[in-house]
Amino acid sequence: MQYYSLNKKAAKVSFKDAVIKGLAPDKGLYFPESITPLSKEFFSHIEYFSNEEIAYEVIKQFVGDEIPALALKAIIAETLCFDFPVVEIEKNISTLELFHGPTMAFKDVGARFMARCFGYFNQDKNAAKVTVLVATSGDTGGAVASGFLGVEGVDVVILYPSGKVSDVQEKQLTTLGKNIKALEVNGTFDDCQAMVKAAFLDPELIEVKNLTSANSINVARWLPQMFYFFFAYKQLKNKKQKLVFSVPSGNFGNICAGVMAQQLGLPVKQFIASTNSNDIVPNYFETGIYTPKPSKQTISNAMDVGNPSNFIRIQEIYKNDDALLKKNISSYAFTDDETRAAMKSIKAISGYIADPHGAVGYLGLKKYLKNKKAQGIFLETAHPVKFLDVVEAVLNETIAFPPQILEVIGKEKIALKIATYQELKAFLLK
Repeated sequence: MQYYSLNKKAAKVSFKDAVIKGLAPDKGLYFPESITPLSKEFFSHIEYFSNEEIAYEVIKQFVGDEIPALALKAIIAETLCFDFPVVEIEKNISTLELFHGPTMAFKDVGARFMARCFGYFNQDKNAAKVTVLVATSGDTGGAVASGFLGVEGVDVVILYPSGKVSDVQEKQLTTLGKNIKALEVNGTFDDCQAMVKAAFLDPELIEVKNLTSANSINVARWLPQMFYFFFAYKQLKNKKQKLVFSVPSGNFGNICAGVMAQQLGLPVKQFIASTNSNDIVPNYFETGIYTPKPSKQTISNAMDVGNPSNFIRIQEIYKNDDALLKKNISSYAFTDDETRAAMKSIKAISGYIADPHGAVGYLGLKKYLKNKKAQGIFLETAHPVKFLDVVEAVLNETIAFPPQILEVIGKEKIALKIATYQELKAFLLK
C-alpha cells in the first residue's frame, strides 16, 4: 500500500515510511492510495470471527506485505488483549466501551498497534533512533506512554497543558520513566500542538533528530481505530436495525476511522460528530465556513481541540463533496451544563456511570434519533475514573479505582515545565 500527502506536494511512500515519518515532507497528513471494500461474505459471517480475525481482515490491505501475515497477526493479538463490550442503556441506545485497556481509554488500541509496528520496523539494530513527539489533551499521552514503554530504538516526548488534564491522566503520562519523558506546558492543548508542529518544521532540529508523531495524524495510530466499529456491528448484527454511531469528537481521528470502516463496507446509516463547546465542525456544518479558533477548557477535556487535525481526512474520503459529507455525518455541540445533565440522566435511566465524553456522545445520539428509528451506539471513550473530580461531583458518587489506575496513582510525577518552543527545542537537542 502506498500513501500520499493530503497537501499533494510530496512523493508517495510505503506504510513503513508513513508510520516512521508521521507527517509528509510537505507537512500534509498521509492517506492510503486506495480503499478496497471487504467481501459481502465477510459481513454475513462476521459474528463467527474473533476480534483478532476481524482486525486482520480490516487492516491487512493498509499494511500490505511490509509486515508478514504472521507478524501482523501477532501485533494484532498483542494489541487486542482486552474486551470491547456493547452495553444497553435504553431501548435502541447502547454504548460501546473502549476503556478496558491498560490506560482505560480508547487510544490504547492505536497506541499499542503503532508501538508494535515500530518495534517490528526497528528490529534492525542499525536503524536510526526515532523520537516520538506527541501533544496530548489527556488520554493520548497515557496511551502512548504505555504503548511505547521499553520499545527498542524509540524515545517518547509528551507535551501536555499544565492544569488542564485530570490527575489520573497526568499520573499515567508522567510516572513511567525509562524511554518516556513528559513536558508540562504552561498553556493549552493547542499551544502543545503548535510546539509539536513547529518542531516538525524546524530544519535545524529535523537535521539531527528523526522525529515522528503518535497523535492520530499517524496512520498506524489512526487506522486501527476502525476496529471498534466492526466489533460493535458484530455484537449488534442480530438487532437487524440500521446502525447510527455517535462519536465524541476532538481531533476527529475516531470518527474518521468510523467513516473509513463504512468505506470498507460496514453498514452504517449515519455518523454523529458530537462535540463540546469547541464547536468548529458543528459551526462548519451550519455555515459552510471552517474557522479554527483557540480551544476552550471544558469538563470533557480530551475533546478541547480548536483545530481538529483529522477533519481534512474526512473531507478527502468524501472527495471534498460537502453535500455528501453532510449526508453521512451530522454534528452537534453541547455545553458543560448539558453534559452534566446527560450524565445524571444516563445514571437515572440505567444506573450506568458515563464519563463526560461519553455523555456528549449520548447527547448527540438522542438529538439525532428524535423521531427516527435506528440502533444507536455512542462511544464511551474513557473510564469515568479518569475524570474523577467531574464524575464524583456531578453524580455525588464515589468511583472505585480499577487495577490499571491503582498501579500509577501513588507514583511520583516527573515532568519538566516549559513555556516556549525554544525550551522544547533545547530539550530535544540535549
